[in-house]
Amino acid sequence: MEIKLPYIPERAPKPRRNGITMVMDKGLSLRQAEDFLAASSHLVDFVKLGFGTSYVSRNVKEKIALYREAGIRTYLGGTFFEAFIVRNMFDDYLRLIQNLGLDMMEVSDGSVRMSHDTKCEFISKLSHHGTVLSEVGSKEEGILISPNKWKQMMHDELEAGAWKVIAEARESGTVGIYRPSGKAHVQLINRILAKIDQDKIIWEAPIKSQQVYWIRLLGPNVNLGNIAPEEVIPLETLRLGLRGDTFFSFLPDDMVKNWIPEYKDDEKQPATKKKAVVK
Repeated sequence: MEIKLPYIPERAPKPRRNGITMVMDKGLSLRQAEDFLAASSHLVDFVKLGFGTSYVSRNVKEKIALYREAGIRTYLGGTFFEAFIVRNMFDDYLRLIQNLGLDMMEVSDGSVRMSHDTKCEFISKLSHHGTVLSEVGSKEEGILISPNKWKQMMHDELEAGAWKVIAEARESGTVGIYRPSGKAHVQLINRILAKIDQDKIIWEAPIKSQQVYWIRLLGPNVNLGNIAPEEVIPLETLRLGLRGDTFFSFLPDDMVKNWIPEYKDDEKQPATKKKAVVK
């Protein structure tokens, strides 16, 4: 569009280190991937081929090539990595990555039990072959990890060579950093943010209310993952204050007061911790 609205948060151009949007591809066909890219490729940083879908999907290599041509980096879901590890097939996993032409990998331990030292060893080994994302948190409901342990695991995995850590939520958005209701586990999140740089974390947020929560808490350039292909454009409007949930988030106070007669300074939404840059 030629028209430019003032007070729109600034979004860094790709490739970017924050404000990342990671999309979960749960088995799109080539045609569906082409349609998705035609609409949203300019807004997407990474695509994850979710869990073990790349094992049963057709034309995986061709689809990865499509994403690469669109300037989007692709990686295989962490559950698929675990499927190789539990079978003692780490070298086979490496050969698969190389065969697919991937330079990004996800390490997770959400389905299997491995020592944290072992997980960090895998991160370190894979970091010599490309960019590593490591996922922290269990995929199973009812498994609780203390906030201190979350913080320490994230810290250690970054030290081991992970480029960013992913806060687990599954595609359902009901485990890990969220309660079974889908609402944020606020105490855990606050403890993590007190220790780990927010730009080093990708928060899985498949549900709209979760996306709104993160944008209100950390601003428009928060890193978000597990976004459905059809939700990329709606998410971007949330980031820019062009949707009802964040409409007044980035406007100056005097402008908000003109349109909300009962407005009080301490009632403005959101009270973001990181000031948004607007243009």
